[in-house]
Amino acid sequence: MGRLRLGVNIDHVATIRNARGGDHPDPVRAAEIVARVGGDGITAHLREDRRHIRDEDLRRIQAATDLPLNLEMAATEEMLAIALAHTPHAACIVPEKREERTTEGGLDAAGLHNQLAPICARLADAGIRVSLFIEASEKQLEAAMRLGAPVVEFHTGEYAHAWLDGDREKVARELKRVTDMAALAAKNGIEPHAGHGLTYANVQPIAAIPQIAELNIGHYLIGEAVFVGLENAVLRMRELMDAAR
Repeated sequence: MGRLRLGVNIDHVATIRNARGGDHPDPVRAAEIVARVGGDGITAHLREDRRHIRDEDLRRIQAATDLPLNLEMAATEEMLAIALAHTPHAACIVPEKREERTTEGGLDAAGLHNQLAPICARLADAGIRVSLFIEASEKQLEAAMRLGAPVVEFHTGEYAHAWLDGDREKVARELKRVTDMAALAAKNGIEPHAGHGLTYANVQPIAAIPQIAELNIGHYLIGEAVFVGLENAVLRMRELMDAAR
């Protein structure tokens, strides 16, 4: 098993900034701290409504650190144009509904094939690594294969909810689903990542899945950073991930 990469999502530093409409706290400073303490990448979701990350943040994040930027984006022409203008290392296509508080569930890559195919192709042509944020299911994985996506990120929200509810059977079931699909993805030449709702308490069983190459964790780390500082929050998560491998 190789070293498991940690991508830190800095969206919610921008959420706090935007609550006052000024420029503090600056997500760029968060990106610099993540780079300094050994994070492997920066994830940022430019939402249609710009509720946290703003367009100009992307350029500033890219200028401030050499870490690869993973841009989470909806499958729209507007977001495609922005991705092509900034050429991040990776673009992770996520479902997006304006009224949701966070991304609820995975992308229906199977049902949206015709909408996704041209977007995936144009991103790939620009040298951007395409990732699809999907549920850990055979149907969605097969759709990702048909779309030629080199990466999938499995949505771990159901696993995280089951963990919070103390539903051990569901935790085991969800963990098996992610484990089985990670193996199937790797077998078919797709690099599996995972993320959503991961915490100090629940990260290790996911981190222990041998095929998973990267975890993307944001909200929890920014929440912990309020109490212990971002540097300590990232280092603690890194420690737990490494111990699980």
